[in-house]
Amino acid sequence: MVCDERLASFINSFNTDYDEVVTSIRREAEENRVPIIRREAGEFIKMLILMNRPKKILEIGSAVGFSAIFMSRFLDDDAHITTIENYQPRIEEAKKNIVRAGASDKITLLEGDALEILPEMTESYDMVFMDAAKGQYGNFFTEAIRLLAPKGVLLCDNVLQDGDVLESRFAVTRRNRTIHSRMREYLYELTHNEHLETAILNIGDGMSLSIRK
Repeated sequence: MVCDERLASFINSFNTDYDEVVTSIRREAEENRVPIIRREAGEFIKMLILMNRPKKILEIGSAVGFSAIFMSRFLDDDAHITTIENYQPRIEEAKKNIVRAGASDKITLLEGDALEILPEMTESYDMVFMDAAKGQYGNFFTEAIRLLAPKGVLLCDNVLQDGDVLESRFAVTRRNRTIHSRMREYLYELTHNEHLETAILNIGDGMSLSIRK
């Protein structure tokens, strides 16, 4: 987290993962160094879902299915999540986790590259959650907005890059400079898009919250 880790630890001491299955999936992901939403980010997402009651959620970047499963715990009975993942080992793990969590009726996993899948999608979504490769956010943006319903929520995770995005491009490692510049460009595009109202929040590794006008 970009702010004090002690503060994050204190806040997270009050947070739970809802049930033992979700906690177990989180623990396994952390042990295997699979990136998943941080606890404080999860709590924020939970509150968004409980306030807005989205019927259809689109997630770009499933990883091992943790965030989709976590979100599914707070959906109304008639709500559904569609999630996209292109990395085969994680796809297989996500499938197992979705079944294990008893969430098969709540979650549809689409296999493949989001850049190829998104243009083929025609439904509109009340919430789009972007948690994929940070350097690709700008490439997903146009399709994400197209699929977002009026008054829908676009939520993006990891937009502050552990604070790297604050630094000059010359202060970050050479291999991270492309991601650094792309994320800065993406945040500018988010905050200056005429169709969105956007806030950048210091939650987890940074989140952006946008509402379609």
